[in-house]
Formats: sequence, structure tokens, C-alpha cells
Amino acid sequence: MWIALVSLASWLWLLVGQGFFWRTDLRLPPRREPESWPSVCVVVPARDEAAVLPRSLPSLLGQDYPGRAEIFLIDDGSSDGTGELARTLAERHGGLPLTVGSPGEPPAGWTGKLWAMRHGIALARARAPEYLLLTDADIAHTPDSLRELVAAARSGGFDLVSQMARLRVDSMWERLVVPAFVYFFAQLYPFRWIAVRGSRTAAAAGGCVLLRTEAAERARIPDAIRQAVIDDVALARAVKAEGGHIWLGLADRVDSVRPYPRLHDLWRMVSRSAYAQLRHSPLLLVGTVLGLAVVYLAPSVALVAGLVKGDMAALVAGGLAKLVMTATYIPMLRYYRQPLWLAVLLPVTALLYLLMTVDSAVQHHRGRGAAWKGRTYARPDAALDER
Repeated sequence: MWIALVSLASWLWLLVGQGFFWRTDLRLPPRREPESWPSVCVVVPARDEAAVLPRSLPSLLGQDYPGRAEIFLIDDGSSDGTGELARTLAERHGGLPLTVGSPGEPPAGWTGKLWAMRHGIALARARAPEYLLLTDADIAHTPDSLRELVAAARSGGFDLVSQMARLRVDSMWERLVVPAFVYFFAQLYPFRWIAVRGSRTAAAAGGCVLLRTEAAERARIPDAIRQAVIDDVALARAVKAEGGHIWLGLADRVDSVRPYPRLHDLWRMVSRSAYAQLRHSPLLLVGTVLGLAVVYLAPSVALVAGLVKGDMAALVAGGLAKLVMTATYIPMLRYYRQPLWLAVLLPVTALLYLLMTVDSAVQHHRGRGAAWKGRTYARPDAALDER
């Protein structure tokens, strides 16, 4: 009964005191077209992305942008012909100018993506752009995406405008796990708090980040975050720490085309960075496991126990907590156009995330943590020791 009451109190707080994280109406802020359109360079780090590039790169090449814009795709040591495919697609589709670069293997203390990003930003700076669009190789943009991002940044005076790309939800496992991934992210980093000047909350979605070049230089991006596994959040924190005004919301014009058809694929996506999110702290891991259990699992357990044992207090507290939990998840399911009955399975998904987080810690302590596309990244302090 007492655990159920704690869970209910937690959900009542999350409902009204966590920046209304569960609402999905935060899209690009009000915007108007500028009198003159600033120049933009698009930087796309890419490693072994030949499978998704035919669906994503043409969407960038075909941007309907009134100002000067060009694309720098940085081939991060691909073994599947990513760079050659990018050149072929540019010749076939035309559109914005494309430059394909390759920085070589990252030195110690750098993640591969950020090393590629550094190379792309260096190439872009020769064009003196006012903005940089940092986007992943699996992200597809509607033709007016860049135009709307720039208009929003200019109208709101933002140094960073980021959109959480709509992830793919075709398979059974994607439907179960993906909307919850965004829901949990928004719970950790309430979008409404991010845009408040002076607030400590800062985050971005790495698939789509429009960044003012001046703000990037002031925050020493990407050098200042070169070891970050969760690079999008680190980037936003660095920009905000230097006085930058940032914004993050859900996307209508930006979609991820990367498939995660199996549970194994989604498990790897989450577990590769979950323990890094906890700063590799065993204490934070224990606290997170207990917190997930009390907040997400306890209501269902209390509800069943109350029914079986006739404990009315546990039944009511557990039932109310589960009701609030389910209600806060429904807007995210609507955003992803998924059946609303999936909301009752949120505790099952939370259990999966709990297990993924524990697995992330286990893999880290076995020396296989933060592994992605053939690379394994040590903790930042270990990387510095190696240097």
C-alpha cells in the first residue's frame, strides 16, 4: 500500500510538475520569413549508411531553400560504399551542391561521429555560413524543412533549434518501444523547460540540429564535447552554458528512415548509451532501477495484489497511479498514430528499458559498453588517461 501511494504521488507530480512533458503540442515556434535568407551548410556524418542513404540524402538535396545552402557528407570510414553512393545520388538527383569528405579514424578521446562532424564543420567554415544544420544520415526532410528551421531560429532569436525526428514504427517491437523512447526522453528533459533562458534543462535531438555558427564557435563545438557518447544532449548543454538560447520540440517535417524491426536492434540502440546517461555511476544505476520499479511497475503490482488480497487502499492507489500513467502516454501514441490500447502496456515497456539499462552497465564493466558500428568507447576519464 505504501509503495503504491509513493507511486501515485510520483505520478501526480509528473502530471503537473515536470513541465507537462507528456503533451505533444510543442512543434516549431511561431515564425516569419526573414527579409534575407542566411547561408546554411548541412553537415551529415555517415558510417555504413548505404542502406538508408537513398531515402534520406535526396530529401536534403531537394531542399526548397531561398538562400545559399550546400551539403557536406562526411564518410566516417564506411565499408559499404557510403561515400561513393552519396556522389552517385547527387549526380542523379541534382539539387544542393554536395561535398563528400573523409576524416580518417578518430584519435583517442574522440567518438567517430563527433570526429566526422568536426571535419565537416571545418569544411563548412570555409564558406562562412551563418547556420549549420547537423543531421544524421538516416534522417529524411520534407522540402521545406530547412526553410522552416531557419525561419523559426530567426524569428525566435534561437542559437539552436532542434526537432525530435519522428522515428519509424512499423514492426511490433517498434510500436511497443519507440513511442516510449520519446516519452521517456521528454520526461527526463521537458521540452518546455529547455527553451527557458537560465533554466538548467538542456537537450537536443541529434538527428536535426540547426545551430548558429557563432554559437558553435563560442561553445567550441564539437571539440568541447569530443568524448560525449550522448552527443546531442552534450551539444545543447555546451551551447546553453555559453548563454545560447535553445529550443527542442517534436517534428512534423523530419523522419527517421532507419528500421529497427527486431527487439535486438532496439535493445542495442538503447543499451549502447543508457549507462553513459547515468555517468557510469553504480549508485545512479541502483537509483534508476528502483525509480523505474516504483513509478512504472508498482501500480500494476499493487492493483493485482489489491484485487487478490482485498486490500482496498493498495487497489485504489495502484489503480489511480496506473490511470494517470496511462493517460499521460496516450498523447505520444496519438502523435505516432498508434492504437491507444498500447498505453496499458507501458509498464511492460518500462521493464524492457530497465533491463536494457542494466545490460548497458554490465556491458560497460565487461569492456563492451557504448559500442556502435564496430567501435567501443571508453569512459571519458579513461579516454583521457590513454592520451
